[in-house]
Amino acid sequence: MNLWIKIAWRNLWKNRRRSLFTLCAIAFGYAAVNLFGGFTTYIFRGLEEAYVYAHGNGHLKIFREGFLQRGFAEPGRYLFTPEEAETIRAVCAKDARIELVTPELHFTGLISNGDVSTIFVGAGRDPEACDRIRNAARSSIADVTMFRGRPLTTNRVYGVGLSSGLAERLGVSTNDRVILMATTIDGQMNALDGEVRQTFDAPLELLNDKTVYTTDGYARKLYDTARSDRFSVLLDHKAAPSAVRRDLGQALSARGIETEIKTWDELRVSYLRTRRMFNAIFMFVFVVVFVIVVLSVINTLSMTVLERTREIGTLRALGLRRAGVATLFATESALLGVLGCLLGIVITVAVWAAIQGIQPTWIPPNMPMRVVWEVLLVPSYLLTTFGLLVLLAVAAAVLPARRASRMLIIDALGHI
Repeated sequence: MNLWIKIAWRNLWKNRRRSLFTLCAIAFGYAAVNLFGGFTTYIFRGLEEAYVYAHGNGHLKIFREGFLQRGFAEPGRYLFTPEEAETIRAVCAKDARIELVTPELHFTGLISNGDVSTIFVGAGRDPEACDRIRNAARSSIADVTMFRGRPLTTNRVYGVGLSSGLAERLGVSTNDRVILMATTIDGQMNALDGEVRQTFDAPLELLNDKTVYTTDGYARKLYDTARSDRFSVLLDHKAAPSAVRRDLGQALSARGIETEIKTWDELRVSYLRTRRMFNAIFMFVFVVVFVIVVLSVINTLSMTVLERTREIGTLRALGLRRAGVATLFATESALLGVLGCLLGIVITVAVWAAIQGIQPTWIPPNMPMRVVWEVLLVPSYLLTTFGLLVLLAVAAAVLPARRASRMLIIDALGHI
């Protein structure tokens, strides 16, 4: 085997310029695929951390069974009582994979500045719990302030946060007063004053002109209830949300509480759509690289076969079988693939290091400030691309190798 590699290595450099061009095609193709794969991984991770941590939603949401289908029409029927809330907390506390569980109460109604009224969609949450969720992020997301103004606090129950579009529509800013009106659980109209303490960008553009954040105490006062309609669950970084969902659902069912638990990506539909889009782009880039690599290797080996026809005839005359000729060209092609991928790794790491050093910044959608733009090194992508490109290089050698092995000895020796 070492002899085959040694001969293939020498043959590879008989025409250095052609071999170098082929190596560069493979190397830059390898780097392009992995850099784009690293960027998409960064985008996916950023979308997850923005929804789970930055916006304080956690990995799981616990609803009463049927709430997602009929809860809007009959909200009071699908709320968790304080006793059930304690049971949910107790069950979650026994699971080491769960770091935090906090109740929420979402509501709808009208908001007014005294002159103009418009509809809103509100979420009443524990501000301290939301801060703990944000601080649990492993990336720079933990340092991002998601609002402009002052934080909501439990000791300022009547403080509210408005999405930037809603604040603009009402013509209000921080420290201004607004009135929130909603129908209570018993069907009575209720209204509460609120002080605008912050503005923010809503997670979805569609909701940027109608989202309100309040403390959970404010939401309960407005709805005139001590109940909650959902729980946010933050998991350990290593925990699998699907496994925790299954175990948690079974444990709550055993306590007589029938629930419907959703993972964060099931609730954030735009994440799945974005992931599919980037996966399609990634496949397109890989197909382009695939075509470039295959054509480059075929061109290089075809020219090599043409130039070494008499050499092939000599080898055949000395007793080398057709399979040996095919093996020789396949080995050369494999060397091209391996060397090209190794050079591609160097290029990939160099670009990654440059980005780490420069630390370019950008403002992602629904983020109020600039964050560092990154490309991640993904070991699974690096190894998979390495293996696939080497296999493609060997597969591309099939036609030239087949042509070389089928030559008649007398014709090959007489080739000019």
